[in-house]
Amino acid sequence: MNAFKAFKACAPVAWSPHLYITLVRGIPGTRKLHRRTLEALHLQKCNRTVMRWNTPTARGMLQQVKRLVVIETEEMFKARKQQEAAHRALRPPFVIDHHPVPMAASPQQFFTECMS
Repeated sequence: MNAFKAFKACAPVAWSPHLYITLVRGIPGTRKLHRRTLEALHLQKCNRTVMRWNTPTARGMLQQVKRLVVIETEEMFKARKQQEAAHRALRPPFVIDHHPVPMAASPQQFFTECMS
């Protein structure tokens, strides 16, 4: 197996030309080499996502800081964004009717009117 096939074999889920990298752990307390790697990837703050080409260089950098980041393919990133958008979407308002129910002659009749 050549190097490119080995590289494609370790890509998450399905091979993708782009990788979406999100910094999920804090930078303070990390090694200087890891901080410099994150700086080269343009990841400065937590929960920020950057897109990088899926190249051996980028994969090597990600291997170095794998405990600090989450790596997603294009399909995974788009699915997550759709799910977040659906969660944030406006929902129809609750309609509450405050009109009193007219009193019925008997409790049984009142109960059947309320249930229908």
